[in-house]
Amino acid sequence: MSDAATSTLIVIPCLNEAMHIGALLEQLRPAAARLGARIVVADGGSVDGTQAIVEKFAAKDPRVVLLANPKRLQSAAINLAAATFGDGADYLIRVDAHGGYPADYCDRLVEEALATGADSVVVSMLTSGTGAVQKAVAAAQNSKLGTGGSKHRHMSEGEWVDHGHHALIRIAAFRDVGGYDESFSHNEDAELDYRLRRAGYRIWMSGRTQMVYYPRSTLKSLYFQYLGYGRGRAKNVLKHRMVPKVRQMIPLLVAPVVLLALFSFVHWLAAVPFLLWAAVCLGYGAVTAIGQRNPGLALIGVSAMVMHFGWSVGFWQQLLLGRSQREVA
Repeated sequence: MSDAATSTLIVIPCLNEAMHIGALLEQLRPAAARLGARIVVADGGSVDGTQAIVEKFAAKDPRVVLLANPKRLQSAAINLAAATFGDGADYLIRVDAHGGYPADYCDRLVEEALATGADSVVVSMLTSGTGAVQKAVAAAQNSKLGTGGSKHRHMSEGEWVDHGHHALIRIAAFRDVGGYDESFSHNEDAELDYRLRRAGYRIWMSGRTQMVYYPRSTLKSLYFQYLGYGRGRAKNVLKHRMVPKVRQMIPLLVAPVVLLALFSFVHWLAAVPFLLWAAVCLGYGAVTAIGQRNPGLALIGVSAMVMHFGWSVGFWQQLLLGRSQREVA
């Protein structure tokens, strides 16, 4: 259990999460009671009944609060909740509505923050799916092929890190660096972690708890998700003049490789880089499917290609757009 003197604010940014918000609140209420926490659901204007569900919980439990988030972005939701209800609280725990959490998730986060003295506790994000496409996407996101070996995509034994999936942050540190940058619709967590580290704050990756993420169930939605991720990473690079890591630089080549392949009618060699990339991805999917005796996992390769291409296109779009806008300014 955590120190009884510790006060915690649990924030759930959401938009149209009627299918999940009720069960999530039922799960979080006991933890909120143990921690003396308030649960703030920052809703971006749901039209599917999410707000009515939250209001029913709020009517019977004063710890649950519905907060309107007119800017709709997750970053704005967290900032607004911290500004409105953060006074007097030590920690802010961010809980995403479309995810799965252990019953003691919040308790473990607070315990690790107190034990390590960390200013932020991040967690591993394990991906799980149900349908054929979602399972393949989940497997791709859990693999080095899909994520390049990102630490927070795999279980940790507990370590100091530069970045991870956001879970808990000391409100004083959050406010000191100015909270999330609301100009970021994606990658706002990595951008905040950069500023936290630059200000001397420490980030600890939990070895005692984790969350489960349920990925997109169609390749089209997966593409647009990674398009946003790519744009967010490019904004980070431009804002802080960062050099992308090697695992991020490799996917950058994908969009140029696809573009080059369009000129294969001029010379067949133009298609070779594309064919090599496709062979690696599709081959990985085939080997995985055979090894696990699950034909559906062959889609891992296709999912990875969609992720790589979306991320690369998004990065280049933002990089070129961002530079042109700065030149005009």
